[in-house]
Amino acid sequence: MAVLCALIGTLAATRSGAPEYFTGSEPAMFIGLDLGTSGLKALLLDRAHQVRATASAPLTVQQPQALWREQDPADWWRACETALAALLQAAAAQGIAAGEIAAIGLSGQMHGATLLGARDEVLRPAILWNDGRSAAQCAELERRVPDSRAITGNLMMPGFTAPKLLWVAEHEPQVFAQVRKVLLPKDWLRLQLTGDHASDMSDAAGTLWMDMARRDWSEPLLTATGLTRAHMPTLHEGPAVTGVLRADIAARFGLRRIPVVAGAGDNAAGAIGMGIVRPGQGMLSLGTSGVFFVATDGFRANPARAVHSFCHALPQTWHLMSVMLSAASCLDHTAQLTGVADVGQLLALAEQRGLHDGTPQYLPYLNGERTPHNDPQARAVFFGIDAATGPADLANATLEGVGQGLFDGIGALEATGARADEITLVGGGSRSRYWAQMLADISQRTLLQREGGDLGPALGAARLARMGVDGVSPAECCPVPAVVERFVPNPVRGGRFAARRLKFQQLYGQLKPCFSA
Repeated sequence: MAVLCALIGTLAATRSGAPEYFTGSEPAMFIGLDLGTSGLKALLLDRAHQVRATASAPLTVQQPQALWREQDPADWWRACETALAALLQAAAAQGIAAGEIAAIGLSGQMHGATLLGARDEVLRPAILWNDGRSAAQCAELERRVPDSRAITGNLMMPGFTAPKLLWVAEHEPQVFAQVRKVLLPKDWLRLQLTGDHASDMSDAAGTLWMDMARRDWSEPLLTATGLTRAHMPTLHEGPAVTGVLRADIAARFGLRRIPVVAGAGDNAAGAIGMGIVRPGQGMLSLGTSGVFFVATDGFRANPARAVHSFCHALPQTWHLMSVMLSAASCLDHTAQLTGVADVGQLLALAEQRGLHDGTPQYLPYLNGERTPHNDPQARAVFFGIDAATGPADLANATLEGVGQGLFDGIGALEATGARADEITLVGGGSRSRYWAQMLADISQRTLLQREGGDLGPALGAARLARMGVDGVSPAECCPVPAVVERFVPNPVRGGRFAARRLKFQQLYGQLKPCFSA
């Protein structure tokens, strides 16, 4: 940890050409901006670790063809403008002046391919993390670079950035020929804020262009997609300052020309927000996607089972993730299918009804799946419906199905030898006590709800901003929030879920050929 603190101190000290920063003795606030899939969130944090204000703006996803998921980067900037203005207005209402803000940190949805031309113009809509069009290109990249799994620690999957670029090269060659820079979503926002092409290790790790152990771009993988280092942003550790706010942007929002730090991909930023910076700490995130995240003591990998092995947002740290593409989003879909007004009402119906022997089973693969199947063709299925099945039963089936899918991923991750001594629940889905207890029973692990668990990656982004400006250690800047509630597994219910898990896994195995067909 002493080495880590020294590294962060060095990063904070190397700010050539930057305006004078706030010092540790002055009052200061830190903004975290998180560019999600369904919205952009802005958060204001003070040095006492208190969140002083939040604001958000919605986003939508376009699906022009089956398996495709895209967004227009111009919508990201409009959402950023809206959320940032609302955040500053909320701060002003508390007597917090814009001049008190010391730095901005960024986090965002990972893997998205934002393609820019010679004048930084956007060449086509961004291809998102949950886009499944590039399965054939994954196989081709692994053929071109036979040791890609050893280099990246990961299996090539359609969600990652590298196969997306190969798809563009093959299907939109006129676009590919114009590409001069490839940026991840949050790093495109950085370009608008500072004019810099930069990224951080944790987000760049999800491109599959990185040599994960060396924490640097991999020349063989770039070459395999027809790219060079010149197409890539510069790489920085999460707390490092990458640039300062453009003069016109600063003037528009009444801010100083404050530094912007590298930040992190959404999951790493979420972990920073929950103080997950040491080996043995884990996080279960229930958002649009579902993620089991474990900080590790070094570079580990299990690519054969689609476990993600990435750099963490702090120097010389790594983490593992199991990722399911649809988690809480399955609840939204089931509510729509059943005509229930909203997810809150759906959860109330589920709790009132409870699980029983006749509850159907559900495969939660609305948009394909990553860990452990790496199957973009997989689809959601309700199985075992009869004449007595109602909305409450489908709700319980959905809750259980997502939990069983998460447990599959936990098993794949722990096959690396990594294990979480404590698991924190985060994300919108974590607010349901009923679902939290069900997940504890399915996984047979104690799950913890902590203060601020619904704040998301924006909190981690703000914490990284503070580290970049103040040079403080992760221990000082990233305290673990207090536990609000513990969900202790019930072994009897766990045995029932284990019996149902056999059928859950059997269903996928038997239906897989049908999905492919």
